[in-house]
Amino acid sequence: MKSGSNLEKLLRDGKFAVTAELGPPRGADRTVIEKKAVMLKGYGDAFNITDCQTAVVRMSSIAAGRIVLDSGVEPIVQMTCRDRNRIAIQSDLLGAAALGAKNVLCLTGDHQKFGDHPMAKGVFDIDSIQLIQIVKALRDERLSQCGQELKAGSPAFFIGAAENPFADPFKYRAARLGKKIKAGADFIQTQIIYNVNKFKEWMKMVTDMGLHEKTYILAGVAPLKSKGMAKHMKYNVPGMDVPDEVMERMDAAAEAKRGKEEGIKICLEVIEQVREIKGVAGIHIMAVEWEEAVPEIVRQAGLYPRPSV
Repeated sequence: MKSGSNLEKLLRDGKFAVTAELGPPRGADRTVIEKKAVMLKGYGDAFNITDCQTAVVRMSSIAAGRIVLDSGVEPIVQMTCRDRNRIAIQSDLLGAAALGAKNVLCLTGDHQKFGDHPMAKGVFDIDSIQLIQIVKALRDERLSQCGQELKAGSPAFFIGAAENPFADPFKYRAARLGKKIKAGADFIQTQIIYNVNKFKEWMKMVTDMGLHEKTYILAGVAPLKSKGMAKHMKYNVPGMDVPDEVMERMDAAAEAKRGKEEGIKICLEVIEQVREIKGVAGIHIMAVEWEEAVPEIVRQAGLYPRPSV
């Protein structure tokens, strides 16, 4: 056992895991986090606390993670390389561990040009693979990135990473996953899946390489709110693959004023299909700014109540 987190215990026990996102607010009101935690409690095994998602200023993922923990919900604290150099990142990791965080998700981070401060200076001192290596060294070797030994305890993290099965060049995506696993990733959350057939191709490469036996892969899913969201995903989000069939269904649903219902239905169909794919250990639900959809999705998918260990 590397961290003793609920998520790690469930995955090690062979249970099909459910994680979801819980976004901090654009402000300092902790009750926003507390209300979301109450709403989501029991509908997932751990929840991603996003780190200034889409490069927009929000409450700290570490502070929000502590609030979530106080509410009886297990956080996965996201840590991006965009805003911090390696000194600040390691300092924040130690602080997050001291505050009770047991799961961390290592990300490069959305480029600042996409956020609310496009003229901000991006740091990107390290990338996500290097960040994974740093977290692993802090945990397993009690060493900071410069080789200095930690003097007051090491952070016991279950280390997560993200992977996009759909980005080009497609044939190298499984190999890239292998690099993150070699660096120390204990679990993986994938990009949102709408093209299940292409995801199956990627998972075939992953399982052929035996990578599913070295990490836990959580398939990313997301309910579409509207025709407009589907269009944005298809044409404006890099590495996203939204098939024409999905677009047509959301177009028809928009005319019938049933966009949200159809979006949830598509999400449930994806969950049903990915659960049958060899090597998939769980799902990660990304209901962006629509957390209230998560309980309905989990219930309808037959994934409630969540198991305990």
